[in-house]
Amino acid sequence: MSTATYTVAGMTCGHCVNSVTEEVERLTGVTGVDVDLETGRVTVTSDGPLDDALIEGAVEEAGYELKR
Repeated sequence: MSTATYTVAGMTCGHCVNSVTEEVERLTGVTGVDVDLETGRVTVTSDGPLDDALIEGAVEEAGYELKR
């Protein structure tokens, strides 16, 4: 089990949270996604380590951007 936290820019509402959650949940190995709208933090739980590029791609697919 692995957990990683990312910060996403541009989320302003519940729809934003749902969009990011849905896209990240589609990634193979992801077992949980927790999005905190107030802080912009996205915590991803997975079976094993995930490539940050996969998370970034899912977030971008949802229409947002990972802060680095």
